[in-house]
Amino acid sequence: MPVSEPGDPRLADYTSLTDVALRRRLEPAEGLFIAEGEKVIRRALRAGYPMRSMLLTPRWAEAMADVVESSDAPVYVVSPEVAEQVTGYHVHRGALAAMCRTPLPPAAGLLASARRLAILEAVNDHTNLGAVFRGAAALGLDAVLLSPDCADPLYRRSVKVSMGTVFSLPYARLTPWPRGLADVREAGFRLLALTPDPAATDIGTAVRELGNGKAALMLGTEGEGLTARALAAADARVRIPMAHGVDSLNVAAAAAVAFYAVAQG
Repeated sequence: MPVSEPGDPRLADYTSLTDVALRRRLEPAEGLFIAEGEKVIRRALRAGYPMRSMLLTPRWAEAMADVVESSDAPVYVVSPEVAEQVTGYHVHRGALAAMCRTPLPPAAGLLASARRLAILEAVNDHTNLGAVFRGAAALGLDAVLLSPDCADPLYRRSVKVSMGTVFSLPYARLTPWPRGLADVREAGFRLLALTPDPAATDIGTAVRELGNGKAALMLGTEGEGLTARALAAADARVRIPMAHGVDSLNVAAAAAVAFYAVAQG
């Protein structure tokens, strides 16, 4: 249905998408998240997330015609100008969907079925979080566990950067933190804490020593890395060998390298 007024209450789910503080409060409270772009919307639907509504520009109404026809959710067609006024930015892909959140699985369920895990502590940058999820999915990890203070994987920026892999890779919050790490160990995982510390074990060596055992790779926030409490809970501290005087990598880049190494074991 065409909508011409940016203040139309039917568009409330899409209001001020660039206001991070607002959206962080609003979306979990409302039980929704925003999927942006045709591929991401389709992946969210394939993953089983119910759709609340779609906001499309005329061009994308045609491209998404099959989704529109197969869904009972309302579809609002707006001009690019109205879309920008509502969302607060130029919607390049011209397709947004408000999706319903589903309950997260318990961490225990993921521990029972996984062999290779990523455990993230306080990764609060949505771009980094989305990139870590994309790397974890691409390189064959089975699941991701998040500390309670990690960013929301379903925040629009995380979803976009991950290219929708946050929908296909199971994840859960690990609580209490960091005591919940003991549950990971009891499930048979060796906890490998990634750190730039020169005294840490080369990750390739750690993986060879691991053999066919289960591994949980722990990563911390950009800059500060894992907290002292998380490091103390690990079974081993591992590092990626560096050259040319470089001491560390961006957390998403380091995660991809470490995921590849762990996946080889």
